[in-house]
Amino acid sequence: MTNPNDPNQPHDARKTPIDLDSETGDEVNQPETDVVDLEASAAAANEPEDFDSSVFDPAMFGQVQEMMDKLQRVDDLERENNDLKGRLGRLAADFESFRRRTADDASEARSKGTAEAAEALMPVFDDVSRAIEMGSGDPAKLLPGMQAVQSKVLSVFEKLGLSATGQEGEAFDPQWHEALQVVPGDEDDVVVQVFQRGFRMNDRLVRPARVVVSKKE
Repeated sequence: MTNPNDPNQPHDARKTPIDLDSETGDEVNQPETDVVDLEASAAAANEPEDFDSSVFDPAMFGQVQEMMDKLQRVDDLERENNDLKGRLGRLAADFESFRRRTADDASEARSKGTAEAAEALMPVFDDVSRAIEMGSGDPAKLLPGMQAVQSKVLSVFEKLGLSATGQEGEAFDPQWHEALQVVPGDEDDVVVQVFQRGFRMNDRLVRPARVVVSKKE
């Protein structure tokens, strides 16, 4: 005998319980279950819901896209900034090396110029020594000896590129002369006396000549 409620029984052997009318005892017809409707309901439950286009906000999407673009630009600027920092560091190192080389070259040039000037003046020192030695025995010989030394010094200065300025009778030029005194004279702005010779190198003043200038009354 089969039990209609036994789950181990085949599907056909399981019988749906029959409801009876309590008064007549007749069988009450139950509505049959629509298997197709149940399967359609189950399939509909498993299917994803349709996309609700009303939820999509184009403005919000544009803002998100704009934010992403800005973040990308920030990354690009950061990489560019790091690159510029590296280039600046290398440039600073190159400039420091150049500054050291320039300072070394300038120091070497000064040392070389000093040595050359001293070497050029050594014969003058020898002439001064001989003039003093000769003048100690005969003072009258001291003056010609010192004049010879003066001429040699001027010759050395010319070789070094120096030109003497400040001679009696030349026109006063404030670029090369320094007027220590102004005296009455027959002409204006004429050097009438030189207290100290001056020197220039091409168009650059090395030392102004200190002079007395005449002024016509």
